[in-house]
Amino acid sequence: MTTKFFGTDGIRGAVGQEPITPKTIVHLGWALGTVMRKHHGKGQVLVGKDTRVSGYLLESAMEAGLSSAGVDVTMLGPLPTPAIAYLTQTARALAGVVISASHNHYADNGIKFFSPQGTKISDEIQSEIEALMSQEIQVVDSEELGKAHRMHDAVGRYVEFCKGTIPRRMNFKGLKVALDCANGAAYQSAPTVFHELGADIHVINNAPDGYNINNGCGSTHIQGLQKAVVANRCDVGIAFDGDADRVLMVDQLGNTVDGDQLLFVIADSLKKQGRLKGGVVGTLMTNLGMENALKQRDIPFVRARVGDRYVMQELSSRNWSLGGESSGHIICLDKTTTGDGLVSALQVLSQMQFMEQPLHELASKMQMYPQTMINVRLRNQDQAAEICSSSKTLAAVKATETSLADTGRVLLRPSGTEPVIRVMVEGQDQQQVEQACQSMASAVEAQL
Repeated sequence: MTTKFFGTDGIRGAVGQEPITPKTIVHLGWALGTVMRKHHGKGQVLVGKDTRVSGYLLESAMEAGLSSAGVDVTMLGPLPTPAIAYLTQTARALAGVVISASHNHYADNGIKFFSPQGTKISDEIQSEIEALMSQEIQVVDSEELGKAHRMHDAVGRYVEFCKGTIPRRMNFKGLKVALDCANGAAYQSAPTVFHELGADIHVINNAPDGYNINNGCGSTHIQGLQKAVVANRCDVGIAFDGDADRVLMVDQLGNTVDGDQLLFVIADSLKKQGRLKGGVVGTLMTNLGMENALKQRDIPFVRARVGDRYVMQELSSRNWSLGGESSGHIICLDKTTTGDGLVSALQVLSQMQFMEQPLHELASKMQMYPQTMINVRLRNQDQAAEICSSSKTLAAVKATETSLADTGRVLLRPSGTEPVIRVMVEGQDQQQVEQACQSMASAVEAQL
């Protein structure tokens, strides 16, 4: 099996970034089933996937592992990641399993676990699963083996949930919407949701064949949607990634509207309505323009580490409801339990209706600062921490920050997945930003 496997929840010993065998997935399913049955008793685990070809093999392996632990399995088929989180919660399941590598190439795949509450599993549960990965599989007695079922109305249930996240009186009649489904998990649900809400939809990239997911389409390749919006004179374009937990949009002029801008549009409108709970959580990569625009509107803002897990932690600790990342992973905790591309897009469209303004005008109220990033490749990841904390690096950072004054910022971030230091500089002047970023990158490279 040549599938490169990415474990997005970091189950060590099971899902490193290297080829693995279905046997590992059987083991992982058994470990998950054993832990969840110990904590919650006998029940069912929901298993869904995106549209990549390896999903057929991996869902069968996961089913075998869960059954061997004495857990029933409900197969959902291709569904957005947030749909599986929602159904896990409403079906009172022991856990939800998503087989997806999100925005990656079709040859990659990965696993995400959801708790009975529809949130990411806790660190404690994750540690228990990891511990069992080093033990032999102990299959339960025959009379205790889990059974497999299929939820035939899974898409319909999720569609109704999405529609329920906007006011019942609201519809999108008269709005022309282009949808790019990335040949991924939203290929059934997204067109249905927007069609049933009255929008005139133009759909592209919704014919998955197992190999074309994210292939020159979706939120990671938005040029096709930009052309479709302009050519078909659409009011707005919406692009999902492979598992539809992210969304980017295109305004009527063909301009890309990224996650920071979408987050601002939602927050700004909710603030005007008196419905914003607390403030907004971004990440270390969130554009400085959004932070300044929120500050001008007296909306509190904090930065979390990069990753939806850390955004969620900040939201929970502050009892806030809105956060997200530049990539388009937006969390609306007043609507759902995790990042959801469809739900986020619906919130933006509903704010467009409330404000009676097109997306271009709403997004333009936030000034995006030019941002440049250079990846400095290392010999190994062990070098990253030493270089980032060295006196030479700190001196270069201080000098760059001084030159930018209050009009920009500098960020050095070791990658969590490859031997790379990401050097990012942001400011008001594009030329100054590019020069400062190159200077910072050279200072880092000089220490290799």
